[in-house]
Amino acid sequence: MKILNRRGPIVLFLGDLAAFSVSLWFALAFRYGSIPSSALLRQHILPFSILFIFWATAFFIAGLYEKHTLVFKGKLPALILNTQVINSFIAVLFFYLVPFFGITPKTILATHLVFFSILIIFWRIVIVPRLGFRERESAIIIGAGSEMKELLSEVNGNKGYNITFVSSVDLDQMEGIAFQEEVIEQVYSEGVSSIVIDLKYEKSEKILASFYNLIFSNVRFFDMHKVYEEVFDRIPFSLLEYNWFLENISLSPHTMYDVLKRAMDIVIAGVLGIISLVLYPFVILAIKLEDGGPAFITQERIGKGNRLMKLMKFRSMKKNDLGVWPTEGDVSITKVGGFLRKSRIDELPQLWNVVKGDLSLIGPRPDIIDLGKTLAKEIPYYTVRNLIKPGLSGWAQIKQDLPPHSLAETKLRLSYDLYYIKNRSFVLDLTIALKTIKVLLSRKGL
Repeated sequence: MKILNRRGPIVLFLGDLAAFSVSLWFALAFRYGSIPSSALLRQHILPFSILFIFWATAFFIAGLYEKHTLVFKGKLPALILNTQVINSFIAVLFFYLVPFFGITPKTILATHLVFFSILIIFWRIVIVPRLGFRERESAIIIGAGSEMKELLSEVNGNKGYNITFVSSVDLDQMEGIAFQEEVIEQVYSEGVSSIVIDLKYEKSEKILASFYNLIFSNVRFFDMHKVYEEVFDRIPFSLLEYNWFLENISLSPHTMYDVLKRAMDIVIAGVLGIISLVLYPFVILAIKLEDGGPAFITQERIGKGNRLMKLMKFRSMKKNDLGVWPTEGDVSITKVGGFLRKSRIDELPQLWNVVKGDLSLIGPRPDIIDLGKTLAKEIPYYTVRNLIKPGLSGWAQIKQDLPPHSLAETKLRLSYDLYYIKNRSFVLDLTIALKTIKVLLSRKGL
């Protein structure tokens, strides 16, 4: 079920492109005091088109194309302006450090930034809300448990969805409901066009016959768990039984994806690994000055197929971590180590594991052996996350604000990891990579 406004991000992007193009025309007209000639437009169109790609990427990283943020309300102007500050630095670097195009448009660039900022805010705040993104169909949700409540709260609390739940039916409390009168009649009276129902729950079978005639009234039916997965980008934990894994998890080769991903790992990790060598002397010196201990530690972690692998890191703790969850403010983390963890500098040596092939840039984070063994005993199906190559960053890392420090948080991480394993693709990997940059810039812990 596509209850999200899938056309929204595309429309937003096209509107941003139009605002960018119109701003360039106005900037040239302002600079030269006349309507820009075709020759003048051709001179500027190529460099500014490349610049737009960088700016659109910055907008994506900032979350301006996310499905849950089509309508930012009061926070939108500040978010756009903050992103435009970053785009200003990008533009300066682009034109003045890469003078390939033979133009350094000081006045044009400054004017363009002003025009674009005004137009983009007008487009997003005034025009977008009038494009029909807020029009929602009426629906009923039928299910039970915490996942139904989560879904009900999320959909009705966010105007970026195409539906609103006008009613909910808890299957665990169905005995007191006059189903025909209270539910079926409401479908007609409220103009309900969709019913989201937990088809996996055994109590659903008792009411399915009552819905049969609604098919002829153009009422659509959707599995609640599929809607949950679409909305939250994770697998509902209540679904995790053997039949789900047999149906959804496949390790059949994706030749083009696998080759492209490996090539990207080698090129990106190799380049970043070489560049990062500049930081090594300063990090080593900082660690040595604090307590005189070793600068590096080697950890054994669980890799693809539950095979063991050795990862090297800059030391961030007073002693090697044997597989316990460090908590925020943990006294065993050194002062220098706290900074290294937040900035992810402690993991720079792992870039060489990516080049070697033990890790990928994108994938589930590998567990330390002792912790991994403990979690495998406590959480059903936990080792399924080890079916694919682990990574430096992953879907769970960009979705959870902090690393898991409890079984409940680790179960949530597993639901994200399983979503990635099921849906992995180059586009999803690229999304994770861009979101990782956003997380690093915001200094959140991964």
